[in-house]
Amino acid sequence: MGAVVTAVIAIAAVVLGWITIEMACKPCLETGRRAMDRALDPNYDPDSPTNTTTGSGGASANEPLLGDLSASTAPPAKAI
Repeated sequence: MGAVVTAVIAIAAVVLGWITIEMACKPCLETGRRAMDRALDPNYDPDSPTNTTTGSGGASANEPLLGDLSASTAPPAKAI
């Protein structure tokens, strides 16, 4: 019985850890997933000037696969 309880606690810890990472890194993960979706799309042609393919994430056709993450819309953090 103790092994079952230990296994349930370990699985719950892994699930909570995964949720924490997903929430903490959400903007970066969304950008990466959108880039992977477009890169793996057989209909996406980066050389085509009139690319009409828009992924399920709503990425525009002119957006680079990995955007500039330094240009964030969030205000700068205050120094302590």
